Amino acid sequence: MDTADRNNNLPKLGESNKVLVVKDQLIKAIKTVYDPEIPVDIYELGLIYDVNLKENGNVDVKMTLTAPGCPVAGEMPQWVENALMAVDGVEKVFVDMVFDPPWDMSLMSEEARLTLNMY
Repeated sequence: MDTADRNNNLPKLGESNKVLVVKDQLIKAIKTVYDPEIPVDIYELGLIYDVNLKENGNVDVKMTLTAPGCPVAGEMPQWVENALMAVDGVEKVFVDMVFDPPWDMSLMSEEARLTLNMY
C-alpha cells in the first residue's frame, strides 16, 4: 500500500468537534517520528498500517516495527501518541502494535526507497 492509498483511507473527524482534525495534520504529525537507526520517518517506512479517526476526537493507530526485536519497540508507540496528541482536536490516542502482516521493504514509499537508496 503506498502513501496515496493510505491517505485516501483516512476520514475526517465529525463536524461536532470544535476543531476539525484533517488527515493531513495527523500524517504530518506521524511523519515527525523516526526510527533512530533509519533516516526516514515511520510513515514513509510503511510502519503505520491504519489510522482511524473517531468523532469524539480519539485516534486509533495500528502500526508495526521493521523487526519485532527493534530496540525502541517499547518507546515508539509513545512517540506516535505524543506526536498525535499535539494535533488540535485529538482527545486520546490508542496505539496498537501489530506484527501481522509482518513489515517488509515493499511497504516503504518511493520517497523512503529513494532516501535509503533501495531501488
